Amino acid sequence: MAHVHKYERQQFEKLFRQEQIDHLDKRLQILDAFLQIEGHVTAGLLEQKLQEKHGDQFSENFVTETLELMCRFGFARKNRFQNGEAQYEHRHLGHHHDHMICTKCGRVIEFENQHIEALQQEVAHSYGFHLLQHRLEMYGICSDCMQQRMHQMPLYAAKPGERVVITELTGGSSSRLRLMSMGLRVDDHVEIITNYGRGQVVVAAGNQRYVLGRGLAGKIIVEPQAGKNSGKGADAAR
Repeated sequence: MAHVHKYERQQFEKLFRQEQIDHLDKRLQILDAFLQIEGHVTAGLLEQKLQEKHGDQFSENFVTETLELMCRFGFARKNRFQNGEAQYEHRHLGHHHDHMICTKCGRVIEFENQHIEALQQEVAHSYGFHLLQHRLEMYGICSDCMQQRMHQMPLYAAKPGERVVITELTGGSSSRLRLMSMGLRVDDHVEIITNYGRGQVVVAAGNQRYVLGRGLAGKIIVEPQAGKNSGKGADAAR
């Protein structure tokens, strides 16, 4: 990797001199710090790394401006996973990878799969579409977060897009009756549609959508669908 970084630095200096980009020495220091990370990094985090090594010489605005120039000249790629804060990664020429993003801890996992690459080309060709570039982002929960997670949890702890199975309806008899009258029962398979902060939770079971307050959602105990017999669907439970 060291020889790759050395070559990238030479290219960087050549192009920035050619385009008469100012403050070249400082921008080279930013490039060096960026390449040492070799991962996804925000401008703020990169600024912190630079301050640890060089002191208070770099503003976040200057770091961001340099990262944007690096994107422009092909040294970096900018991502906004889930429309969050911009993250930058080293762009290796001739190399493509996709991402898996953990919605719990924010971890970004890079992966390559030639079957997926070939399938995307095949799909584009079947539509008569000339594919220029593409980006695949897969959202879920990483293995570390899954290990730390409770096996059973209240419904409001599930993430959007997750599929869970109702294992218990808790609370008083009135709460249980209310949930059952809505059509939710133990062993129903449920998909989380939306779950924002402390607001309502919207779920789907079978072909029905349900809007639940967090209090009521807390009385529904669920576990990940993989933990139950997947052959038992919501419609079959009714």
